[in-house]
Amino acid sequence: MSAHGHVDLGHTVAGWTGTGLALIGFTGAGLAVCAAWIPGIWIGLGVVAVAGAVTWLLHLAGWGKPSGPRPEADWDWRTRDTAALAGHADCLGCRVGGPRRAAAAAPRPRSAMPLPAADSST
Repeated sequence: MSAHGHVDLGHTVAGWTGTGLALIGFTGAGLAVCAAWIPGIWIGLGVVAVAGAVTWLLHLAGWGKPSGPRPEADWDWRTRDTAALAGHADCLGCRVGGPRRAAAAAPRPRSAMPLPAADSST
């Protein structure tokens, strides 16, 4: 059991791939800074930008998972999310993915909770 309880925090193909690429990009840019090689800095930062795009595209392809609790059977990082093709609710990445996904991923209105009445006896 983790500090966050018995939940899966989204270890996915999209997450691991993006993290790996970003680590390579930051390492390359850092080494280029140490070597004072200006083009290397830009190449490393370009790899970091590509990491973000690859992560987003893999998420849209179903290799990412929606936020929130999931059944324990879906915790394996290699499990593909078939609902991703329609878009995840409250997911910014899905809203940016096009009009069809944006409609499915639009934030849902929350039900209003009545507040207790103020005591007017004073």
